[in-house]
Amino acid sequence: MGKRTAGIHHITAIVGNPQENVDFYAGVLGLRLVKRTINFDDPGTYHLYFGDEAGKPGTIITFFPWPDAYRGKIGDGQVGVTTYAVPKGAMSFWENRLEKFQIPFTKTMRFGEDILAFDDPHGLHLEIVERVEGEKNTWEFGDVTADVAIKGFGGATLLSSQPEKTAELLEKEFGLVRVGEEGDFLRFQSPSDIGNVIDLKRTASGARGKMGAGIVHHIAMRAKDGQDQLEWRGQLAKHGYHITPVKDRNYFTSVYFREHGEILFEIATDPPGFSLDESPDTMGERLMLPEWYEPQRQKIESVLLPIEPRKLD
Repeated sequence: MGKRTAGIHHITAIVGNPQENVDFYAGVLGLRLVKRTINFDDPGTYHLYFGDEAGKPGTIITFFPWPDAYRGKIGDGQVGVTTYAVPKGAMSFWENRLEKFQIPFTKTMRFGEDILAFDDPHGLHLEIVERVEGEKNTWEFGDVTADVAIKGFGGATLLSSQPEKTAELLEKEFGLVRVGEEGDFLRFQSPSDIGNVIDLKRTASGARGKMGAGIVHHIAMRAKDGQDQLEWRGQLAKHGYHITPVKDRNYFTSVYFREHGEILFEIATDPPGFSLDESPDTMGERLMLPEWYEPQRQKIESVLLPIEPRKLD
């Protein structure tokens, strides 16, 4: 058997006002703001990371919040839906919580699983599904306790302009196993217990998505370490994918490529992780800058809007 990824490392999206972003993912969904830093390619913009207590791969959603961003458009070449996994028996809590905060939702079923579908304040499509697999998230915030807290990603739904090519990437390059077909969806699974499911819509819409607020920018798959990442890079390049050099993101290293269905993928290393530059107990409390931006701290902080995780219950 060839190389196999453990699954999703993180998902990165574009949103609007940063405090609205923090209020929703921390205040409503109960995730931990594990890192507040900047977009290394655009230092006047936050890069915010939310996940479980430790910020483990498979739990992290990250955001570039641009207060004046235009609303994007969902379409081919994108991650259409981001799915979160919660413990068995927690669905009624999440229905009540969304109602409490007046967040519209719909209930549906896919591959035998009940799904709660809703949008964040900036239009990002989200789902909640109950799963037995995956460790409980011990982070508690407001009324979100460990018994009901989001464990991490249940998975993601991909919208491809060439679904057959994307399916080939998932199986032959990433080593995911095709485990089901239902209606217009194919389901693929990795060996991990979190961030392990990819659903692929197998009919292209013919309408290309447009980047903007409420749109996933890219999806990152996991590499065990730097050597594993280099092996992935070599394999993909050998098979005709145009892949970037390794980029240092401080908390992991990354390579990027756009596959034939136009979806932007990243391969990110599990180490070194988010406690690299601050204590696990205080992660996310202070703006952290890579050393090459530290001399510009005063200027950067003067541009960024203030944010704070708030208990909204």
